Amino acid sequence: MRAAVVHEFHAPIAIEDVSLEDPRAGEVVVRIAASGVCRSDLHVINGRTPVANLPMVLGHEGAGVVEAVGPGVRSLAPGDPVVIGLYAACGECPECRSGRIERCAGTARNNNMIGLMPDGSTRHSLRGRPVHPMVGAGTLAEYALVREPQAVKIPAEIPLDLACLAGCGVTTGVGAVFNAARVAPGSSVAVLGCGGVGLNVVQAARVAGAARIVAVDAQAAKLDLAHDLGATDLVLVEPDEPASARILAIAPGGVDFAFEVVGSPALVREAFLATRAGGTTVMVGSPRPGDEIALDARHLLIDRRVVGTVGGGNVPQRDIPRIMELVRTGRLDLAKLVSQRLPLERVQEAFSALEEGKLARTVVVF
Repeated sequence: MRAAVVHEFHAPIAIEDVSLEDPRAGEVVVRIAASGVCRSDLHVINGRTPVANLPMVLGHEGAGVVEAVGPGVRSLAPGDPVVIGLYAACGECPECRSGRIERCAGTARNNNMIGLMPDGSTRHSLRGRPVHPMVGAGTLAEYALVREPQAVKIPAEIPLDLACLAGCGVTTGVGAVFNAARVAPGSSVAVLGCGGVGLNVVQAARVAGAARIVAVDAQAAKLDLAHDLGATDLVLVEPDEPASARILAIAPGGVDFAFEVVGSPALVREAFLATRAGGTTVMVGSPRPGDEIALDARHLLIDRRVVGTVGGGNVPQRDIPRIMELVRTGRLDLAKLVSQRLPLERVQEAFSALEEGKLARTVVVF
């Protein structure tokens, strides 16, 4: 199969002919129809994430059709349309057994994060050498081989080139609102960073019933999209301009919930400063290993909280069906999130656009 492979950090992506094994027990092969291009993929290219395990097939935001299933697979059959979910729980570790499956610490999930199966092997190879699918997905390829819990069946009427975004960007943004923050009706919300994930924080806050949604970004086009998706107030900032003062001018006393959706410690601090006493800051973006956040500790004495979230606390089998129902009923808009569609051979253009920060999402279509 053709696949986008990273061999070295800070190097061009190679389109390679990667070999894929047949599925083993509990595994599923999915013929990929479309895959979003996410900033987390860019972090792999730039060596900014602990999930990088080179050589690596990029992509973790995919949808397609089940091609084949291994022995013991009961929930899926060839021909089923699916979204590939991330970090599917093992179901066996203490966290899973206590019902906190979004905090799964089992071998299956931990291995997934570095592109390995539970037994520590990979089903991908290139010229006889192992290749690792990004976070166990590797969706910037014609096929993906995943564990059964990672492939979530979806309604056939939802286009796969839109549904793919639920693999990461939509699920992360929506999950940050409903799972991590638990935004309540009538709340005030600030969203710092309106890229592919931030826009989903905006529209999830609208679905949750937030009364005021302040969208902050350095790109006017992204703020226009944020307005279309539910933002009530728009703040255009310079790249290094402190955002908290601008938010406080709109929401005196601070907002109930602030979401940082870039991965910048400085922006986490600005989000925190924009919250009221008793407010909550959610770090949705992925910072670099070793990054530190500078806060006045006394501000925590007035019940202000800072929390983080991996993938919006995503539990694929729980969250993806919920998102698909919101899409089916028109409460979530995925079409507005897609800025361009490209073939796999032009995937480098997608990453260049991501570096420039001018587009919401590029979708690679097969």
